[in-house]
Order: sequence, then C-alpha cells, then structure tokens
Amino acid sequence: MSDPTSHSETESAEEKSLDQLLADAQAKIEEQRNAWLRALADADNARKRAQADIAQARRFAVERFVEDLLPVLDGLEAALATPSENNAALRSGVELTLKLLRTAIERAGVTEVAPAPGERFDPHRHQAMAAVESDAEPNTVVNVMQKGYLLHDRVVRAALVTVAKAKPANDPAQA
Repeated sequence: MSDPTSHSETESAEEKSLDQLLADAQAKIEEQRNAWLRALADADNARKRAQADIAQARRFAVERFVEDLLPVLDGLEAALATPSENNAALRSGVELTLKLLRTAIERAGVTEVAPAPGERFDPHRHQAMAAVESDAEPNTVVNVMQKGYLLHDRVVRAALVTVAKAKPANDPAQA
C-alpha cells in the first residue's frame, strides 16, 4: 500500500516546486516590467532630445545666413556715412554691397528667376501680370517686371512677367 508520509512529502515537494516556479515567474515578470519601463524612459528621453535638437536647429538655422549678411549691412551703413557729394564713390560702394548681398543669398541656396524674353511662361515660377498682343509666340515672356527667387528649388517669390498673346486674326467681315 501507499505510505501516507511519502504521499505528503511528495505533495509538499510539489508545492515547493510550484511555489518556486511561481516565484521565478513573478521575478521574471518584474524583471521584464523593469526592462520595459527603462525602454519606455529611454524612448521618452530620446524624443525629448530630438525635440530639443529640432528647436535648437530652427532657432539657429539662419545663423550662417546672418553672418553672410552682416558685411552687407556694414557696407550700406558705410555708404550712408560718406558725404553725398561724391556720387562715383557712393555708386561703387553700393555696387560692392550688392555683390556681397548676391554672394550671401547664393550661399544660402537662393537663385534668381529672371526669364528671358521669348522664354516659355511657367506658372510655377512666373506670375503673369499682363497679357499683351505681340508678334512673339503666345504664352511666352515678353517683359520681366520683377525678378523672382527660388530657395532650393522652392519658389519664394514668383517672377512678375508680361506674357504674349496672339494678335487677333483679321476678320474679312470687319473690312
């Protein structure tokens, strides 16, 4: 027959084994929970660092551009400080300042949009201010009223242009 003491020892051993398994499982769950919380905190910290970096980049994005424009500002101030009696010196100073300004905006990725007469009208880069009858091909630029500018292929300001339209055909009924 079966021994009652050995049966209780077996149950006691099984209970200890189950208690040990439960404790091990709970320890593993707690360990994974802590790892998950650390990963969550790391992700939150990375997000906050990225947001701070983006804010910093936005704040100082134009720093190089400003550095390039400061000599232009200095040149304009110097031109205004000179006596106005010498127009040649004033013109020379303004031309130099304009050259500095063009260099600064080119470094920043700004390019001019100044279509030549006869160039095809591009509604993405040009704004038609008027359409005039012309011998030129219809929908071509006749005159540029104001240059446009692109910043890395994005239109900052469209060129203001006059566009050619076809001359009306002579109607024999009107003659």
